[in-house]
Amino acid sequence: MGDTTVTTLEGREAAVPQPVAEKAGQDLLRRLRAPRRPRIWFEVLLIAVSYWTYSLVRNAVPEQKAEALRNADWIWKLEHQLGIAVEQSVNHAVNSVTWLIVGMNYYYATLHFAVTLGVLVWLYRSHPGRYAATRLVLFSTTGVALVGYYLYPLAPPRLMNGGRFVDTVMVHQTWGSMASGDLKNMSNQYAAMPSMHIGWSLWCGLTIFALATVPWARVLGLVYPAATLVVIVATANHFWLDAVGGVLCLGFGFAVARVWYGNRPYALPRRVADRETGARPPLPARA
Repeated sequence: MGDTTVTTLEGREAAVPQPVAEKAGQDLLRRLRAPRRPRIWFEVLLIAVSYWTYSLVRNAVPEQKAEALRNADWIWKLEHQLGIAVEQSVNHAVNSVTWLIVGMNYYYATLHFAVTLGVLVWLYRSHPGRYAATRLVLFSTTGVALVGYYLYPLAPPRLMNGGRFVDTVMVHQTWGSMASGDLKNMSNQYAAMPSMHIGWSLWCGLTIFALATVPWARVLGLVYPAATLVVIVATANHFWLDAVGGVLCLGFGFAVARVWYGNRPYALPRRVADRETGARPPLPARA
């Protein structure tokens, strides 16, 4: 905002200085929004503290078993009405192929975290100017998901009363879910809506597809969330509609980043100036 003007008695316009506090506030906001090269120590600390807080809040949500089971029954009936209630068929079909379902159990347990962290590291190294905005998408997506866990407790299909779903982790004695086996007391079992396996995997996939320059990597970016969708259904950890909830949360995350930075995260400059020197550091040759 520039200086405003007033008309004096002589008909001449005189400038009215903008309040110092308002101008300082605008300068601060502009600096906060400006893409800057991230600091490794801050990012490691931020991710560690954020994940710890996320786990703490998610698991602190009361396990409202009765309501969660009622909601699961309602979701299952709704999917039947929509003609998309095929989770049980997928679950039983994949469970009949031991090597496939065991692989999916491990996929569910590991790639959710490993791929997400890998994409964050890649962004940090190769796209520092877009890192903070894209990270904000991920954090906002996860933050709004916590609201969903609190407002809408939902049991996964494998815990439904009379649902006849197979808990593939229990049956095959693999560790594929924080809500099964010995780990079930460490995680809220009734926080299935929205699915952050879908929210995070779609974030990874879109980021890779938008920014990678290698064709096969872009293809994998599209395949990854699709494969994750099959896995969460086959292992009876989520309904299809849980995935829709994850997509909506991701849409909210992108909206937050767009409002804050005034542009799409992937459209921001790839290179940024160093905080102290103002120099643009060299980037790796490959994206």
